[in-house]
Amino acid sequence: MPEPRRTFAPVLLLGLAAGTLTAVAGTKSWAEVTDSDAPGSSSSWTMSFGDVGQMPLAGALSLVVLASWGVVLVTRGRVRRVVALLGAVAAVGVLAAVVVGYSATQDDVADALRQVGATSIETAPTGWYWAAAVGSVLSVLATLLAVRYVPYWPAMGSRYDAPGARPAPTVDPDEAADGELWRAIDEGHDPTT
Repeated sequence: MPEPRRTFAPVLLLGLAAGTLTAVAGTKSWAEVTDSDAPGSSSSWTMSFGDVGQMPLAGALSLVVLASWGVVLVTRGRVRRVVALLGAVAAVGVLAAVVVGYSATQDDVADALRQVGATSIETAPTGWYWAAAVGSVLSVLATLLAVRYVPYWPAMGSRYDAPGARPAPTVDPDEAADGELWRAIDEGHDPTT
């Protein structure tokens, strides 16, 4: 079992790579058509009629997964864990869209071609479909690992919080060293009040 703190970089990189792969694959055609009209030869080609042969839901949910990774980077505590859980739910949604997309995109392309009079239509998934399938499985894995390990991961320091979110330090100018006075001024506090 790896040390939980050391899982931060590998899980984050895996999640970002898988989410990006699935987001890109979600915008591409997932079905190709094989023309079997010519005896003894078949040619394979990919076509799309607008959104036919694509699964835009997978691309949209992949963007939600990527956004959740961005929020996980800049938050702490319970908010971070809730966002990681939201990312896991979106990743499961991407996986479900990929499973449904296996037959749905092929049927959509075949129906569109039949409407224009094509016969002897055979469809098959493209490489983009398989990329989306691999990306969605890796995305589910990475987001579930994030839900598990996010409490142990390092967080951004509180110095990046809004100035009003921290209590103002109380510095007595008569008792404070010069370094403390300058630090209070740098932080936007008036040490003379």
